[in-house]
Amino acid sequence: MNFLLLLSLISLRTHGTRTGPDGGWALEPDQNLVQDQVTDPDLVLEPDLSAVLRRVDPRFLSVTIDASLAAEESFMALLSSSKVRTLSSALSPSFLRFGGTRQDFMKFKPHRRKRNLKNTKNTGESCQQLLPWWVEDQLKKNWTLQQQILIKEDLKRKFKKTSFTEVTVDLLNSFSSCCGFDLIFGLNALLRTSENVWNSSNAETLIEYCRSRRYQMNWELGNEPNSFEKKAGIRVDGHQLGLDFLHLRELMSRSGFYRDAGLFGPDVGQPRDHRTDILEGFLQTGAEAVDAVTWHHYYVNGRATSLEDFLDPEVLDTLTLKTNEVMEKVKLLSPTKPVWLGETSSAYGGGAVGLSDTFVAGFMWLDKLGLGATLGLDVVMRQVLVGSGSYHLLDENLDPLPDYWLSLLYKRLVGPEVLKVRKRSSSAQSKRVRTYLHCSNEKSYSRGSVTLISMNLNQNSFRISVPSLLSSSSLDAFILQSDQLNSRSVKLNGRLLQMLDDETLPDLRGTRLPPSDHLQLPGFSLNFFVFLDVQAAACL
Repeated sequence: MNFLLLLSLISLRTHGTRTGPDGGWALEPDQNLVQDQVTDPDLVLEPDLSAVLRRVDPRFLSVTIDASLAAEESFMALLSSSKVRTLSSALSPSFLRFGGTRQDFMKFKPHRRKRNLKNTKNTGESCQQLLPWWVEDQLKKNWTLQQQILIKEDLKRKFKKTSFTEVTVDLLNSFSSCCGFDLIFGLNALLRTSENVWNSSNAETLIEYCRSRRYQMNWELGNEPNSFEKKAGIRVDGHQLGLDFLHLRELMSRSGFYRDAGLFGPDVGQPRDHRTDILEGFLQTGAEAVDAVTWHHYYVNGRATSLEDFLDPEVLDTLTLKTNEVMEKVKLLSPTKPVWLGETSSAYGGGAVGLSDTFVAGFMWLDKLGLGATLGLDVVMRQVLVGSGSYHLLDENLDPLPDYWLSLLYKRLVGPEVLKVRKRSSSAQSKRVRTYLHCSNEKSYSRGSVTLISMNLNQNSFRISVPSLLSSSSLDAFILQSDQLNSRSVKLNGRLLQMLDDETLPDLRGTRLPPSDHLQLPGFSLNFFVFLDVQAAACL
């Protein structure tokens, strides 16, 4: 009895593809389950369990809320939804970045009404003040209309200047505090003087308000400065941007309360043309101001992509090229600084409708987590948790999409210690199988266990051989599949994942299997295998 038992447990093996009832791609169930055969494996894994390759931040998988949610401030109340808070809390520990294109078109405009200045961070009262269901329903209906307005702005690249009040700041603080997130607030960098120097007066007002409320916050300045000229007709070079960050760090120090708070930047777009020059100039003048260097990455254009792109290993491999370009710049000019993906998802331009919000997007997302950790990224911030575009983790009804469940399993199963694993194969299809290895999350499994992350981009099943270090161990298997690649639903070991109610997540336990020399990956599957009895030296 070996790992192939899993196929009978979930009663599904991918044999091919067919067209689903709504025209989507569907997986073809094959009732003739595979039997254990003496054949050469498609792929042989050679892991090194003796030492940690590198460690990522415990908040490695982090999330964002796009500033567009506050373009009409009433929508910020969605962060008080019971469902949103339940789903978000399950993703902690995490950074929560509030920013994006519209942060550079927003100003803080306080109401200056009398307020209770007690520290709300540690009071249970604010965490219990949840959104009434009838208000939530109306906001969700209105958000559909708001999305259309935002999309038109994006297409025309004409962004309306807006303001936000204490309401946005209070809700962000309450949400992040109650959910166990570390908040990063993005400041407007397009407020500039006639000499093209950052005008910090509005930021000073905001920082003073947050200090008076004793809100635990971190800060950023500007979003994708490489596109300022296209968006606003203003060009800011990297040298000046670095000086602006030094000025912000000085303001934080003067406040006293934020002296030791985090400052991250410059949030440049992925390397292309002059964008590397902006990063280089910034590092030369402003590197000492920041605690981590941030950049953004998307694989494809959301308005000109296809399902095949989401399953193309060559598209996935572009992350390596872009990451190495950034890492080389940072290592040369500021070698001690961590490097983060400060904003990332599958497709830019708000995502690819019908793809970025479906099961197939998980191949890009899981590979980015595995490959990013291996390449040296310390934090990866997913655009977005809720709200903007079609790359969200929670849909318009605030229900979890496939990438949410994938993120939740990653959080529960994968530890921060990255392990080295080599692969040998003579199969041409092996390049469509991606594998990464970590120590397991110690909150879920005992020390010494390891978690193998794997995905099969082939439509047919794929066989992996594991060495005796792993094959002698029992394991928990977590197999994610969907009936259609462009479906908004996902199954874990054959069971549909959905909330039991607004405050209750489903059982996410894996299927316990006995030791085996081989793993069989179903076609088009996303997988986590936790080897329980390994006692890996690197994880002890």
